[in-house]
Amino acid sequence: MSDHATTAGHGLGPVLFVDDEEDLRAAAGQALALDDLETRLCAGAAEALPHLSTTFPGVLVTDIRMPGMDGIALMNEALARDPDLPVIVVTGHGDVDLAVRSMRQGAYDFIEKPYAPARLVETVRRALDKRRLTLENRALRAAASGDAEADDPIAARLHGQSAPMRALRRHLRAVAATDADVLIEGPTGTGKELAARALHEAGNRAERPFVQINCAALPADLIESELFGHESGAFPGATRPRYGKFEHARGGTVFLDEIDSLPLALQAKLLHVVQNREVTRLGSNEAVPLDLRFIAASKRDLGAAATEGSFRADLLYRLNVVTVRMPGLDARREDIPLLFLRLLTDACRRAGRPVPEVSGDALSDIAARDWPGHVRELRNAAERVALGLDIDDGPEALGGPAPRALSDRMAAHEKTLIAATLAAHGGSVKATYEALGLSRKALYEKMQRHGLDRSDYRSDD
Repeated sequence: MSDHATTAGHGLGPVLFVDDEEDLRAAAGQALALDDLETRLCAGAAEALPHLSTTFPGVLVTDIRMPGMDGIALMNEALARDPDLPVIVVTGHGDVDLAVRSMRQGAYDFIEKPYAPARLVETVRRALDKRRLTLENRALRAAASGDAEADDPIAARLHGQSAPMRALRRHLRAVAATDADVLIEGPTGTGKELAARALHEAGNRAERPFVQINCAALPADLIESELFGHESGAFPGATRPRYGKFEHARGGTVFLDEIDSLPLALQAKLLHVVQNREVTRLGSNEAVPLDLRFIAASKRDLGAAATEGSFRADLLYRLNVVTVRMPGLDARREDIPLLFLRLLTDACRRAGRPVPEVSGDALSDIAARDWPGHVRELRNAAERVALGLDIDDGPEALGGPAPRALSDRMAAHEKTLIAATLAAHGGSVKATYEALGLSRKALYEKMQRHGLDRSDYRSDD
C-alpha cells in the first residue's frame, strides 16, 4: 500500500497516520484498510499539517519519536488548530512518561508499541465516532444559533467583538474569496500567522497545502535549497534531487513569515518566483511552473524598509496586492477580558486543570494593563494562571505601567463590562441595560462616553 493510498470509509473521516518508519506505516495502513477505513499515510509532520483544520473530518495518529517536528509538537499544533480533534499518539515500549505527558496535553488516547492491529483499529474507530459527533454537534449549534464561527475559519481563529476585529474579519472574508497575494503587517504577537491560516482555510485552496516559511529561521547555507529545491550534484552533499518548499506547496498557499528578514540577494530570486509563478531548482535550467498564492507577513513597515533600501520596492509591490494590518491589543482593549478567559480555558484544557474563576476586578485590571507583546503576551499570562501561578511578578515584569488611578481603572472596568454584555447579547440595547440594571438613557450615555457602538456587537458580522 503506497503512502498516498486510501480506501473507502463508509462515511467515517480519514485516518491521518504519521510515522517516519516505512514498514510501520505500511503495516498500519494495511490494518486500517482491511477494516475499510480511509487512510492517509505520512512520513512526517510536514506531510500531515496541510490536512489539519477545524473542518478536517478524521483523526490523527502519530508516532512520538520522529526527526524534525516530533509527535508531541505535531499534536500541539493540531490541537491549536482544533482543540476537539482526536489525536492518538504511538509510544515506544517504556515511554510511559511521554504517554502521560501527551494525555495531559490533550491526546485522545495512546498506543504502546508493539501493538496488535485490532488495538489500533478499535482505538481509531472510537476516535472517529467522537469526531463525527463533534462535527455534527457543531453543525447543529451553528444552525440553532446562527453562529458563523462553527463553520467560518476566520471567525474561529480571530476572536473579538471590537470594531477593529470585526472590520478585520470582514476584510479577510472579502480577500479570501480571491487569489490575490496578501501582505499582513503588524507588531509581533498580534496574530499574523492566524490571519494567514484563516485566509487559506476560507479560500478555494483550503484542501491544498499551507506551507509556512519562517524567513528569519532559514539556515543561511541551505536557504536556496530549502526554498527552490535542488538537483542531484548541485552542491556537495546533494546526493539526490529534492523538492523545495515552493514546489511542496503547489496548488496551495505559501506563507512567508518575517519576510523583512530575507537577505536582499534572495529577495531578487523570490521576486522572480512571485512574478512568474515558476521556480528553477539549484543545478537545473528547467523552470517548474507553480500554481500558488503568496501571503507574506512583516512586523516592520515594508514601505519604510523599501525607502531605506533594506527591502526591494519591486518585491513589495508584487506582494502587497492586498495589505492587511493587524490591530494591537491597545486598539481593541474591550476584547481583552473575553479573550483572556478563552485563552485561560484553552490553557487549562491542555494542562488538565479546572478553569479557575476570575473576578470582574481582576479582568478589569487585566484589560487596563499595557500588553506590548499583544495576544502572545496575554496567552503567556493565561498559561501562568492555568498552572496556578501569579499572573506576573509585578507590572514591570509585564512591561506595563504602574497601576492607574482609581477613576481610570473604574472607567476601564465599566467600558469592558458594557462591551462584554453587548457582545453576549448580540448588540441588543434592551437586553444589555436590563442585564446591567440600567435605564436605556443611562446606558446610551455611557456607551457614548466610552465610544461604544451597538452595531459593532451584532451577531451577524
